Amino acid sequence: MATRLKPLDASWLYVESRNTPMHVAGLNIFSLPADAPSDFLARLVVQLKNAKTFAPPWNLRLKRSILRGVLPAWEIDDGLDLDYHVRHSALPHPGGERELGVLVSRLHSHELDLNRPLWECHVIEGLENKRFALYTKMHHALIDGVGGIRMTARAFSASAAAGKVVPPWSIGVEMRKRKTRDETTEVAPTPLTHFREQLQQQIELVPQVTRALTTIWRGKKPNDALATPFKAPKSVLNDRVDGQRRFATQQYELARLRAIAEQGGVTLNDVVLAICAGALRRFLKELNVLPRRSLTAGLPVSLRPKGDEQLGSAISFMLADLGTSIADPVKRLKWIHSSTVGAKEHLQSLPKSGLNNYTMLFMAPYIMGMLTGAAGRIKPMFNLAISNVPGPDKTLYLGGARLEAMYPVSVLQHGQALNITCLSYAGKLNFGFTGARDALPHMQRLAVYTGEALDELEAAVGVA
Repeated sequence: MATRLKPLDASWLYVESRNTPMHVAGLNIFSLPADAPSDFLARLVVQLKNAKTFAPPWNLRLKRSILRGVLPAWEIDDGLDLDYHVRHSALPHPGGERELGVLVSRLHSHELDLNRPLWECHVIEGLENKRFALYTKMHHALIDGVGGIRMTARAFSASAAAGKVVPPWSIGVEMRKRKTRDETTEVAPTPLTHFREQLQQQIELVPQVTRALTTIWRGKKPNDALATPFKAPKSVLNDRVDGQRRFATQQYELARLRAIAEQGGVTLNDVVLAICAGALRRFLKELNVLPRRSLTAGLPVSLRPKGDEQLGSAISFMLADLGTSIADPVKRLKWIHSSTVGAKEHLQSLPKSGLNNYTMLFMAPYIMGMLTGAAGRIKPMFNLAISNVPGPDKTLYLGGARLEAMYPVSVLQHGQALNITCLSYAGKLNFGFTGARDALPHMQRLAVYTGEALDELEAAVGVA
């Protein structure tokens, strides 16, 4: 039985191209157990490939149909070729962060095969200091960042005791139970009744959604930090992109960022934005391409409740002014805080039931720019995307191997040559920088500059 994609999920397929592959990924770094045998990773790959049963979204593929490009739908594929989906790679000597970054950049540059279930998993050995990596990518039409983290984390264990590894594509008991409960409800509305109820609800929300869109599109007043669409300056971040990617990482103690947030009277997310803004200001200034007006960031906001494992994207968007035109780091932090407070208040003025409609209408010009080829040639809706995704707060393991870090690897589009996504894990915040290779030379410097921006901010707010 085919399942039609929601409009937002389908849009990720509509804008898919060789230059703009629409998959998200996670890079997990593990340390081998002290007593790991020499064939530890070979055994791990065998366990991952030995799966006999598969759960959504891992076993979903696009239904073959003449309407697939217009009205895409998912169908079940229980004949997965795991030799294709699960791959074993090795890094060249010395197996450092540079070699890993080069490999991940290459893997992330390749499109997924739209005729198969839209995911790949790569086990990467040869990382220095007795470590290995797991790079897993999946199409954005199937999952968003928060959903992907939750789904992947289910395959890890809270115990270091080595045991049988259960591949994430075989874990789906909760989803099956929920589906069974939904299907066996005593009184279920007919499809026509459900459609009428949904239509009536959306009609009632039209005035609120219209007011919200009018507010965000009409432009900000002087000295107002609320960022609005298409008010961002054109920059090197907003040209056309090719399919080749660069990837860099950084990791910081969450306690450092929280101390700044507490001392400055702002949120943790404000501190993340301020660190990125400081790094961007220095990076672009050194290239002599820093816009006089401040950059703005698109901030994905998760709408996924705790425990929600449904398919597709459950996100909305808000915009933030990064204050990159402000030299003083404390003033920049305060400006960012004012901007995010205004953006949150604007988004929270809408009922939850109206957020999907608001998001589709808000992002419609952006998506149309992608579909028509105007993106990267006209003024950007915003300069870059910055996400902060909450991850597991306890140390996790895979077959006895300790999970040391979780790095997100994100999507790029024409007009959006840089994405910075952060993921918290076990007391640390892991930054993943995904950039277009030709548009952002020396992107590793940008990652390094976030550390220096963090040091500068600590000193400026008086945190030891």
